[in-house]
Amino acid sequence: MNRASRPVDIASLAAFRILFGTVMFVGVVRLLTTGWIETMYGDPRWFFSYPGFGWVKPWPVPWMYVHYSILGVLALCIAVGYRHRIVTPLFVVGFAYTQLVDVTNYLNHHYLVVLLGIQLALLPANAAWSLDARRDPALRRATVPAWMVWLVRFQVGLVYVFAGLAKAKADWLLHGQPLQIWLSARTETPLIGGLFTTSWFPLAMSWAGFLFDTTIVIWLSWARTRIYAFAAVIVFHGLTGYLFNIGMFPLIMTTSALIFFSPSWPRRFVRSSPPPLDGPAMPPSRGVRIAIAVHVAVQLLLPLRHFAYPGHVLWNEDGMRFAWHVMIREKHGSVRFVARFADGKALEIPAANYLTARQEREMSGQPDLILQLARHIGDDLHARGYRDFTLHAETAVSLNGRAPRPLIDPAVDLLSITDIGPRRWVVSGP
Repeated sequence: MNRASRPVDIASLAAFRILFGTVMFVGVVRLLTTGWIETMYGDPRWFFSYPGFGWVKPWPVPWMYVHYSILGVLALCIAVGYRHRIVTPLFVVGFAYTQLVDVTNYLNHHYLVVLLGIQLALLPANAAWSLDARRDPALRRATVPAWMVWLVRFQVGLVYVFAGLAKAKADWLLHGQPLQIWLSARTETPLIGGLFTTSWFPLAMSWAGFLFDTTIVIWLSWARTRIYAFAAVIVFHGLTGYLFNIGMFPLIMTTSALIFFSPSWPRRFVRSSPPPLDGPAMPPSRGVRIAIAVHVAVQLLLPLRHFAYPGHVLWNEDGMRFAWHVMIREKHGSVRFVARFADGKALEIPAANYLTARQEREMSGQPDLILQLARHIGDDLHARGYRDFTLHAETAVSLNGRAPRPLIDPAVDLLSITDIGPRRWVVSGP
């Protein structure tokens, strides 16, 4: 507690705010200019919802452009530190809304954006190098207690550690999958593309990724290796960002890794001397300590919840989301819904009747989404006057290059299933 309460330079926290806002602005501009808003919010006729959030619906497409434009303005306000206590929570809520509209929009780094945004909103990251501090000198402070910087380090480090632990599987470490699948599609890459057709190179990259994720926090935390570790961060995320379509994740992680440097590191670039650190200790209040303990416990336990379920997490998807299972599966397949009536007749319902190609691709390997669509189809059939039927899914899904096999028990009436507890209606996988 004494170490956590000691004052440290606020510079790294302020720089983190500036970088976070800047990267978010770049990400928003990217979405506004690449057509993804139509793809995610305009093309779908129906959306997958998170439990309890079925009421979240998208604006019409023109208003989604307005929504994202406002997010871009809020991101710039975060970067310059303008009305931090107002704009940062607004950004977090507005960004979370864009993700809650459809489960198929989920990406690990979008979840990370929400978590980091919440932390920034609660920390005095605007007390230096901000318009707020310039407008109101009473807000200015040169130091913060060390636990504030530690909290952000914990959140960033957690992603690496759990992403590394998730790779400790036979597919990744023994077979080089799914990297072998992905790299085989990038053989035109200059200089190294020829290596992608070999059996050893994808396996070597798999081990490199595993060792990087599981150890990089150690090297970033050690002053002697920090600069070399950050160089490795740049190379690693630069290469993965170039080879794979993973959006803003490389940029988010590269800029976030700077939080592991000395709290005074940004002052080297602004020719500013570090403040004296002989001030009084600033221990968190009891309420803050409890809140931090709860947050840390949830963040540590949530990625481990899949161990509470039987079966293979990459197959049954139990505990897959919000667990930092980054780039460890290539899953594709087909799903055909069949309604069977009491008189022996059957009606085949293609998923394409309800979903876009992108939604169907995401849904085909995720049992909870298959179940959710089945319920929607059941409701639609009832609304059309159909009665006395059961609804089944005939599936063929491939995981990490394996031959396709059934994911859902075709004999199970999906309309009789409640998605609570282990998904025993999912066929056992690898």
